[in-house]
Amino acid sequence: MAEVSLGRYLFERLYQLQVQTIFGVPGDFNLSLLDKIYEVEDAHGKNSFRWAGNANELNASYAADGYSRVKRLGCLVTTFGVGELSALNGIAGSYAEHVGLLHVVGVPSISSQAKQLLLHHTLGNGDFTVFHRMSNNISQTTAFISDINSAPAEIDRCIREAYVKQRPVYIGLPANLVDLNVPASLLESPINLSLEKNDPEAQDEVIDSVLDLIKKSSNPIILVDACASRHDCKAEVTQLIEQTQFPVFVTPMGKGTVDEGGVDGELLEDDPHLIAKVAARLSAGKNAASRFGGVYVGTLSKPEVKDAVESADLILSVGALLSDFNTGSFSYSYRTKNIVEFHSDYTKIRQATFPGVQMKEALQELNKKVSSAASHYEVKPVPKIKLANTPATREVKLTQEWLWTRVSSWFREGDIIITETGTSSFGIVQSRFPNNTIGISQVLWGSIGFSVGATLGAAMAAQELDPNKRTILFVGDGSLQLTVQEISTMIRWGTTPYLFVLNNDGYTIERLIHGVNASYNDIQPWQNLEILPTFSAKNYDAVRISNIGEAEDILKDKEFGKNSKIRLIEVMLPRLDAPSNLAKQAAITAATNAEA
Repeated sequence: MAEVSLGRYLFERLYQLQVQTIFGVPGDFNLSLLDKIYEVEDAHGKNSFRWAGNANELNASYAADGYSRVKRLGCLVTTFGVGELSALNGIAGSYAEHVGLLHVVGVPSISSQAKQLLLHHTLGNGDFTVFHRMSNNISQTTAFISDINSAPAEIDRCIREAYVKQRPVYIGLPANLVDLNVPASLLESPINLSLEKNDPEAQDEVIDSVLDLIKKSSNPIILVDACASRHDCKAEVTQLIEQTQFPVFVTPMGKGTVDEGGVDGELLEDDPHLIAKVAARLSAGKNAASRFGGVYVGTLSKPEVKDAVESADLILSVGALLSDFNTGSFSYSYRTKNIVEFHSDYTKIRQATFPGVQMKEALQELNKKVSSAASHYEVKPVPKIKLANTPATREVKLTQEWLWTRVSSWFREGDIIITETGTSSFGIVQSRFPNNTIGISQVLWGSIGFSVGATLGAAMAAQELDPNKRTILFVGDGSLQLTVQEISTMIRWGTTPYLFVLNNDGYTIERLIHGVNASYNDIQPWQNLEILPTFSAKNYDAVRISNIGEAEDILKDKEFGKNSKIRLIEVMLPRLDAPSNLAKQAAITAATNAEA
């Protein structure tokens, strides 16, 4: 094959990076491009790509985001104007939270643009670049392709930027170019995905300074946030923990970035010896999970976690995204100025900033020397696992405080756990993840309804990686109503997520912030157990639980633990019931919103 179409070239490049699903909605300016999805073949000559076919473009952007958080790169295709604008809220969230996406927009032909035709989906003023300009500020880079000769290089550049920088990129692809051919030999050279090397002198100064701080420290900790995961530094962080044995804590956005040593689906209540077994496993050797101390959220932290972090005399911060909900409304109260911040594009030591010293390479170099610098450190205990106490009476009503700790012992290694902005994203902080768990929660951007679309993307990624990998969603009854259509797409592709719908009669997080009894925080009640059959599910379970006994019945059921079918579990909760840290955060947010 001497030549391939430009459209196929694009999808072949994505397939080379293990992208196997494309999200989006068809439109007349992208239809010829979508034909090329079915031309990509695997090593056995079979079509290896699938077009998800989302319910709308906003959901598609959420799905591509969730897919990327599992596989490091996602792609959505929309049509010009009406389609691309519908996706922009999700794209902005990916930009804010460092998620690598390729947003491909089918645009009118070059001749139509040159003639400034009054086409549908335009503003009627002959300006075909206005929507491209709208995407500029929420994209790492953009390309509005007009020349077939430079098009492959532009596509490669954009894919590299999305993958390496972990931010969305925008490609405008005219409808008449996708069928034109380019040399197939271009596909033989892989896209260069390596990071630019750090400046050696600057990096040496960083490493020497950090080692010196470690040598002088008697009470150091490691604090890990979301960008450590987004920028592929989980292995480096794990090595740093294991070599130093410093206590490690995560932020809400960083949950799932380091191993927490959870119990991997074992039911602690059924085996009095299991607690000792888990403790022995965590203390054996120098594994990272044995040093996990919990989630730090400033004043909203558990007291023992707050004290451990804030009393440290050295803090090694990796991948921080210090938003309000990620920090307990900026309530970090460190007692030391010895803070080292490792970021994707710079490092900061106390007040000195080192631009361009990227954390991945810097951590790799630090790990080569850190053992001797930390050899004096006397290992200190970390906060212990706390388990849910199951009341003797099965009829006791469910509460969030009980639920979030109890599901810790139902989770198992390899799970993908997704929580919605609201009670679940705060509640999940109280749970303990097993090792190798992926946590997805849009804490910074906080777009209500994100989690349902993200669950579709994550579940499709899980299908491609390991059929036994479970995808678990916790979403409120109000948030569900924004993006519920994407459950239909989950069913279409045979995905098998667990959909826990927390029914507390409306927008509880908003009620706690303002308007406890205001009608604008109410929603129309749905028959949630009818959602799966309404979308023509055949292999499914739908169950409602409202007390401890009903919850225990399903969590102890071995068949329920197998991801063999799509399941919707409606969890009935009191109207204003919320995790304790959410109630505190809501009060702070309400006060902040009321400030002059």
